[in-house]
Amino acid sequence: MPSVGIVSLGCAKNRVDAEMMMFQLNQAGFQLKEDPAMADAVIVNTCGFIESAKQESIDEILELAQLKKEGKIKAIIVTGCLAQRYNSEIMKELSEVDAVIGIGKNADIAKVVQNALDGEKVEDFPDKMLLPMEGGRVQSTEQHWAYLKIADGCDNCCTYCAIPLIRGRFRSREMENIIKEAERLVYNGVKEINVIAQDTTRYGEDLYGELKLAELLRKLCKIDGLEWIRVLYCYPDRITDELLDTIREENKIVKYIDLPLQHCSGKVLRAMNRRGDKESLLELVEHIREKIPGVVLRTTLIAGFPGETEEDFEELSDFVRQTKFERLGCFAYSQEEDTPAALMDDQIDEEVKNRRAEIITEQEALIIDSWCESQIGKDIDVLVDGFDRYAECFFGRSAFDAPEVDPNVFFTAPGRKPRPGEIVRVHISDHIDCDLTGEMAE
Repeated sequence: MPSVGIVSLGCAKNRVDAEMMMFQLNQAGFQLKEDPAMADAVIVNTCGFIESAKQESIDEILELAQLKKEGKIKAIIVTGCLAQRYNSEIMKELSEVDAVIGIGKNADIAKVVQNALDGEKVEDFPDKMLLPMEGGRVQSTEQHWAYLKIADGCDNCCTYCAIPLIRGRFRSREMENIIKEAERLVYNGVKEINVIAQDTTRYGEDLYGELKLAELLRKLCKIDGLEWIRVLYCYPDRITDELLDTIREENKIVKYIDLPLQHCSGKVLRAMNRRGDKESLLELVEHIREKIPGVVLRTTLIAGFPGETEEDFEELSDFVRQTKFERLGCFAYSQEEDTPAALMDDQIDEEVKNRRAEIITEQEALIIDSWCESQIGKDIDVLVDGFDRYAECFFGRSAFDAPEVDPNVFFTAPGRKPRPGEIVRVHISDHIDCDLTGEMAE
């Protein structure tokens, strides 16, 4: 049978879609290649969220087009959010592409690949709601950690975001199916599960008529062999005391909450179609920290949203200094076509947007540096990810570090060789930038 490679770009949710496609291809008899350049056909599972992500997807397709021109690969298939959003435009602009399909066609990926290899040009964009929510996966992360997608789509309709246009309305998976998938992952060696959705805190509202994330987490905690559970993408309006109590009380749930706030100015948040203001968000952060002592909070912010004045930005800057988020990413606003924000007056100059994002990032660097200093002298649990030959030491992540987005912990282990997936105690002695360093404790 022919061989297939997959390049998955963008978010973790997109990665899970790619893993499900890999399973279908494997079941159909295709050979899966880790190195796409060695495959007969290559699937580019694209991201279409913001301009930089779209450009990354296009650049990847162009690189593969060169390999196809050189005869190293035979077919290029484009899937994912960029394909869903721009569908027929892709093949018109990139003639080297052999197939472009929307996310509702993912279930037929094996047939699409075969048709492309047979020389047929494929363009198919069925209802996005046909995106498979259930099915097997070929895990593409390290064996000891994985993502667990509990829902798809989004109903929040923030004015800057194209996700509802691309992925459709919010829809939760059945709780029993999620638990069974988690059990399979753990059976195959997963120690850490990262719970994801566009809005994890909305989980269950559409299926059960009420928020069910806390109940789901408690059931996940009963799985033998599962060590860590991490919750990402929590919408601030739906942080309930029940959820906070669950995170505090369950030992398997790491004391880490990803809370994308985007801004703190009430005026800017209203323009974003989000609720709250600086005062209410400060109260929320304080409440979370009171309910879960020692919790680490991660957030993402947008600088330079249309109409953001210097006063709004100063309010945001002051908010960052006050809250001292242990983990924070700030991005310059990206003007995305077909979103309400793209048509707003008072669009801000690119240079100003980027400067504001850099200022917030520099502020956060000082906060993280101070937090790292506070960890020196402590013994912390670290999930081992591997050995860094360049640094000549082991590395992993603490409970305070989500995979792929947060820092690492680098440590020596005299007389021992800890295995990937093992949780060890590390005595922290220093830090390099955002990464903690130390030695494995006795």
